[in-house]
Amino acid sequence: MDIVVKGRKTEVPERFRRHVAEKLKLEKIQKLDGKVISLDVEVSKEHNPRQADRCDRVEITLRSRGPVIRAEAAAADPYAALDLAAGKLEARMRKQHDKRHTRRGNGRIPASDVAVTVPNAARINGHGEIAAQRTSDTVPTTRMGPLEVQGEGPLVVREKTHAAAPMTLDQALYEMELVGHDFYLFVDSDTGQPSVVYRRHGYDYGVIHLKPEAFVGEEPGGAGGALGG
Repeated sequence: MDIVVKGRKTEVPERFRRHVAEKLKLEKIQKLDGKVISLDVEVSKEHNPRQADRCDRVEITLRSRGPVIRAEAAAADPYAALDLAAGKLEARMRKQHDKRHTRRGNGRIPASDVAVTVPNAARINGHGEIAAQRTSDTVPTTRMGPLEVQGEGPLVVREKTHAAAPMTLDQALYEMELVGHDFYLFVDSDTGQPSVVYRRHGYDYGVIHLKPEAFVGEEPGGAGGALGG
């Protein structure tokens, strides 16, 4: 397998090609995925002066018999962008490698240990039949905040209450960037409605407004209403 380095609307110097070969070591890649078919590195340059700190972009695409793995990054120079993209690629390859390793049976419980390790596992009697199990008449109930969970359910509830002064959409976007989250709950000062701003693709954002409505004394309409004239 060879590494193919190409430029999109830019020339790729020989020095950078050698750096790619040193950074993306084939033996390390093939150790994580022995069925790699091709490894492509594409370098592009953004000539917009406003994006000088992200003018060089490197995209790495790895194709194998499994799913395609792609990593890209942008920086002030192609070498820094390559380092960032290579780090993302390795992390995603390790994740895929661990997933395959787990599917092959790593960590499987021997049949002799199932009854001890797995709660409420069915037991087999001496005739190879499932033995009758004793069941409790009462199911334990756990209260978590305003909810009640019966049995050993996977539900985990963490309740938080924050003081929220109404703010504009621009301020909510700014607050979201400060905390580094992909969404931010706020009260819109223009409408007074509870709202959520969230990150979409690239630099796009979306916003959802909740409009309280009273349904007391009203029959449900729409798809759930009665049919007729």
